[in-house]
Amino acid sequence: MKTVKNIPISKIQRASKLVQTGAKVGVNYLKYYGDKMINSEADAKERLNESNATDIYDSLKDLKGSALKLAQMLSMEKNILPQAYVEKFSLSQFSVPPLSAPLVMKTFKKSFGKFPNEIFDEFNPEAINAASIGQVHKAVKGEKTLAVKIQYPGVANSILSDLAMVKPIAMKMFNIKGEHSDVYFKEVEGKLLEETNYLLEIEQSKEVVAACSHIPNMIFPMYYEAFSSQQIITMDWMDGIHLSEFAKINTNQDIAKTLGQALWDFYLYQMHTLKKVHADPHPGNFLVSEKGQLIAIDFGCMKIIPKDFYVPYFELFDKDVLDNSETFHNKLLELEILREDDSEEEIIFFTNMFHDVLSFFTQPFREETFNFSDPDFFEEIAAIGEKYFKGTRSNKMNANRGSRHFIYMNRTFFGLFNLMFDLKAENIIINNYKSF
Repeated sequence: MKTVKNIPISKIQRASKLVQTGAKVGVNYLKYYGDKMINSEADAKERLNESNATDIYDSLKDLKGSALKLAQMLSMEKNILPQAYVEKFSLSQFSVPPLSAPLVMKTFKKSFGKFPNEIFDEFNPEAINAASIGQVHKAVKGEKTLAVKIQYPGVANSILSDLAMVKPIAMKMFNIKGEHSDVYFKEVEGKLLEETNYLLEIEQSKEVVAACSHIPNMIFPMYYEAFSSQQIITMDWMDGIHLSEFAKINTNQDIAKTLGQALWDFYLYQMHTLKKVHADPHPGNFLVSEKGQLIAIDFGCMKIIPKDFYVPYFELFDKDVLDNSETFHNKLLELEILREDDSEEEIIFFTNMFHDVLSFFTQPFREETFNFSDPDFFEEIAAIGEKYFKGTRSNKMNANRGSRHFIYMNRTFFGLFNLMFDLKAENIIINNYKSF
């Protein structure tokens, strides 16, 4: 794979890159207007999406950092983004151009004060995996084989400026109005800043490992603070293939069920017992071992679930609450989905919208076991997304709705559901986590 010899670090350099991308997108639209005059609009729109997705991703993968992380987050929004964007942005999960070997050495020296060969017995300067914020190298120390994650230079310092640049795009994409929007961007900003603090990630990782190591068929690496710093994490090297790659080739339904149950138990246990959750459930953060166990390898994004959100949020999973219009209305107010100054039209629209979404989305939680391989379930979720998130009526409404905690909780659930579907996990025991 082609390597990167430098990364735009300054605000001007990064802004210039995005301006160039905007110009390419503008050209794509000009081509689209001509294309739809001689071909069907659907075909022309598909080609437009493919061109824009390619140009935007090519720009973001050069910028890396929070700009690319946002693409990674968007790749999980399968019900909102066109398929061309989902496919292209999904590459940001674990397959982007890595830093060149000389830049790796320079970055390591600057962060740690020593070159890798001064610390490890062996160190491979070629990256094994590269994602949005950092890349992974293989190393050896004594009898241990290690994974060394090195953060891209300038990532932490560029988060605020990157978010400022992509904010107008995100607001338009998700129909967020200017009023009260800052609270959502502050939530994302805070989590991205946390993800660049590798010492915090080690602390969070060790906490999760200690709390969840008893979950059947889940395994975790050990972390080594002595060989880590603010921008470098050293952990055990874990042999396995990425969950998405495994799902493509697996034909053993028993293994799919075992992995799906482990994944489900892992998330439900965190939410209901720890009251915090690994809020980055994309396939690049999970491996499957040779023995068919699930390996969790990245805990940079952990979401604490405060009690005043946890209680009303999960009460909405209760069918009795959903079926009681007054109670349901009060919960929507409590969670800031409805507001006291809403018009009658807004109250009706968002009440119906969230009732439809929750009635279907919470269906697995009303069953003893659930079949996550059922395509009808996910097609219905997609249809609801099409109805409410892409409809012309919703575009006229202010979609700036709900507590800021929804951002990462909803991201976690939709990501988890997608992983379960990719695995084709059947007969999953929903409340199995209570038996631990």
